[in-house]
Amino acid sequence: MLDKVGIAKRIAQELKDGWYVNLGIGIPTLVANYVPKDITVEFQSENGILGMGPFPFDGEEDADLINAGKQTVTLKPGASIFDSSTSFAMIRGQHVQLTVLGAMEVSQNGDIANWKIPGKMVKGMGGAMDLVASAKNIIVAMMHTNKAGESKILPECTLPLTGVGCVTKVVTELAVMEIKNGAFYLMERAPGVSVEQIKAATAGKLIIEGDVPEMKLD
Repeated sequence: MLDKVGIAKRIAQELKDGWYVNLGIGIPTLVANYVPKDITVEFQSENGILGMGPFPFDGEEDADLINAGKQTVTLKPGASIFDSSTSFAMIRGQHVQLTVLGAMEVSQNGDIANWKIPGKMVKGMGGAMDLVASAKNIIVAMMHTNKAGESKILPECTLPLTGVGCVTKVVTELAVMEIKNGAFYLMERAPGVSVEQIKAATAGKLIIEGDVPEMKLD
């Protein structure tokens, strides 16, 4: 199985030269640390940063530079800082080529639930609602099962939805899955993980076509 860093490394392989990319809170923020060296990507944070760099080293943090998850970040040369209205104009205007989000549940129809568990305190919806409504390419970074071992890859989400039919791909500690035609299509499996393990951990409809290769992370 992969750890959170492994998930981020695999998602970083999806980045294309020249793309503008928004990284959600949690595992997605780690993607900025693993951009392939032969491409240039601009990371956007909805609190008003374009040109966000990787996390700072210990002792080099600037408390005035934070991402949407209130984590300290760095700025690349040429980065810009602006207000939320400008930031969301970029998002709503579909100027972001890829959005990477965490999730609590994803359905085989591409629905995503990532903002609220009923009965638990929540600070607010954040920017995810705009991101899922505007982005055409959404990859979810998440764990395949919850702490009780129950699948989070479902026929239908049970938690309040963030967006409907918007997720294109899911990367977990077990697998890479593409969502299309109302099903999860197994594209890759994590090193050392069998297809049977993935099937057992997936409650949603899982399509397996031919031999499924292992992910290559290095």
